[in-house]
Amino acid sequence: MALELEGTLRQKLGVQSGTSARGPWAKQEFILEFPDGNFTAKACFTAWGQDKVAELDKYQVGDRIKVSFNLKSREYNGRWYNDLQIWRLAPAGQAQAAQAAAPVFEAPAPTLDDMPGDSEEDLPF
Repeated sequence: MALELEGTLRQKLGVQSGTSARGPWAKQEFILEFPDGNFTAKACFTAWGQDKVAELDKYQVGDRIKVSFNLKSREYNGRWYNDLQIWRLAPAGQAQAAQAAAPVFEAPAPTLDDMPGDSEEDLPF
């Protein structure tokens, strides 16, 4: 399931890295604050992989960003844990700016001449 959320980068946690059977790995967690009705909420996201950690490094605390992520859950010892894994980061409002720059084409409203039917009798009964 792919989701998107815009908010303010509130905190970047330290980079964690290591080596597994498949080779080296790196991850970094960060806190995003976003509007939730009349209040604000916070969520912890994970940037998996050196490329995503480098992408997160471009942003500073206080920046407004748009996060595209997948929601995953896993069970461990009878308890369930959620993981918000990002797959794209972008400055907030970037998609809206691109949409605003695109031309909008609208069809003209129909006129009486465009309507089908007998011109002498306009009642349907």
